[in-house]
Amino acid sequence: MVSTTTERMMMTEEDLRGYQCGGGSHYTSKLIQPWDAMQSWMTEDQYRGFMLGNVIKYIARFQDKGGKTDLEKARHYLDKCIDLW
Repeated sequence: MVSTTTERMMMTEEDLRGYQCGGGSHYTSKLIQPWDAMQSWMTEDQYRGFMLGNVIKYIARFQDKGGKTDLEKARHYLDKCIDLW
């Protein structure tokens, strides 16, 4: 599994098509993932806060809105947080 932004930037377009980063096709069809762009534009603290905030958001709402899908989204962001710390 590719874990760093630099490693993803070095991948070929064919590699990127096979890379499972999560999210719908409205994200996975992009050559540069939105959270990679955010990471380059935000400070480290801002980026970590955004990612952690999304973990909290999806866990807080899963019983009222998205159910298992929201838990999977929370896990997706939590995995990213683990990579960051």
